Amino acid sequence: MPSDTYQEIEISSSFSQARQAEQTIVTAAENHGYVESDLFALQLSLEEALSNAIRHGNRQDSQKIINIRYHVSQERIDIYVADEGTGFDPTNVPDPTADENLENPHGRGIMLMRAYMNLVEYNQEGNVVHIVKLNPKSTKSSCKNHE
Repeated sequence: MPSDTYQEIEISSSFSQARQAEQTIVTAAENHGYVESDLFALQLSLEEALSNAIRHGNRQDSQKIINIRYHVSQERIDIYVADEGTGFDPTNVPDPTADENLENPHGRGIMLMRAYMNLVEYNQEGNVVHIVKLNPKSTKSSCKNHE
């Protein structure tokens, strides 16, 4: 992750701290002129990423940290959410829309992030998610990986 243009927020595995971090990033996007639908997509996806980090990654252990690195520009929003968990294999998450999984709540957050963001990818260990939202109003938007 490039660090020179990225802001960093470090929180404990706390839903109230996660909401504060979400609001900080959504406000930055709002200040860069993102429209309401993009702000909704960003907030929902960030809420899911942070919730997954707290619940699944850090197992709600308040002693464990979640590191959020983000960069908001007119063209794009890049966010990395890293937890201290052992990670997971995102290819092993069952399809929540399959008939046999309709009653199973797992995997819906990942599905929502993929539906609302332009890019959702995980590091090899599965304990860092990188999400990107492009600004459709910007002609310079590109979803090339900045790592």
